[in-house]
Amino acid sequence: MDAAWEAGITTFDTADAYGGGRSETWIGEWLRTKGPEVREHVVLSTKTFNPMAEDEDYGLGPARVRRQLESSLRRLGVERVDMYLTHDWDPQVPIAQTLGVLDELVREGKVGAVGASNVDGAQLREALAVDLPVRFDWVQNSYSLLDREPERDILPLCAERGLGFTPFSPLAGGWLTGKYHRGETPPAGSRMTQRPEPYEHLRADRVYDGLERLERFAAERGTTSAALALAWLLADRGVTAVVVGPRRPEHLEPALAALRLEGVDRDDVGELVGS
Repeated sequence: MDAAWEAGITTFDTADAYGGGRSETWIGEWLRTKGPEVREHVVLSTKTFNPMAEDEDYGLGPARVRRQLESSLRRLGVERVDMYLTHDWDPQVPIAQTLGVLDELVREGKVGAVGASNVDGAQLREALAVDLPVRFDWVQNSYSLLDREPERDILPLCAERGLGFTPFSPLAGGWLTGKYHRGETPPAGSRMTQRPEPYEHLRADRVYDGLERLERFAAERGTTSAALALAWLLADRGVTAVVVGPRRPEHLEPALAALRLEGVDRDDVGELVGS
């Protein structure tokens, strides 16, 4: 977080269930070491839906949303978060009920704005049709060169209704960093050795072909596949910012390099990998 702050990054995204609350706790501890000149300019975003631990409750029922926000505020050591997102869609709870409690939390000054993560177009339209002062102002979905699903309906809908959009998993679990190669065992500690299930479908010749084209294209321009993949996202007018998710300070470099890349042609880069 120190490295991110020094690089000019001021927005930090987390969720109550990340590490069973440890992510929020660590952010809170970091904030407590900083002076008001930092704390006043940090933008905090957190989310709720998933269980905090095995066999604990989950969902977007009004009482739970309120309880989870209060616990997030305690762990973060703040009285308000700038953005509060639903971390998934809850088919068991009418979205009007969830938005109702979020409206209360905004009016109480505990939340600045609300958003939704992991929603499809039909769900977002249903939520936006609810007649309340508060609405989803933001969407956070998976989006990358290897996951183009938001282009179907979410990105057009966000543009139409004036919503912000921040993609997570912009490097597709490391697949766009150049660390996975055809016929080779994934590196130790990589996503494909820890939680490979969401990315197993990428083990295909057409994907490896596209990644090799991307790597050559990036090298010809003096950059990396990761930086180019991030620059491709940032070149989209519908993308407000990108959730980078670095584990170590050096993982910030592709994102910072992406900001320095100019003249990225989304069509040309997109055709290298395919949709």
